[in-house]
Amino acid sequence: MPKRKRKLSKAGKQARREWKAKFETIFINGKQKRVPRPVEIEGLPIDEFISRNADPIWLHLNEMWELMTPDPED
Repeated sequence: MPKRKRKLSKAGKQARREWKAKFETIFINGKQKRVPRPVEIEGLPIDEFISRNADPIWLHLNEMWELMTPDPED
């Protein structure tokens, strides 16, 4: 008769949730690897969040000229 698997304690469950939140599993060369999850703000990647929400002055101060759109000419 095989051994029964023990249930995780509250601390073990919490540690597992934190680990899953920090890392994701991907396949590289047919093997599973754990890699850190990409950083997100409000569910968006950082670059997309900045391009949607930053004003031209902030972009200029942080030297992100490629994200600035030219003003429409009259």
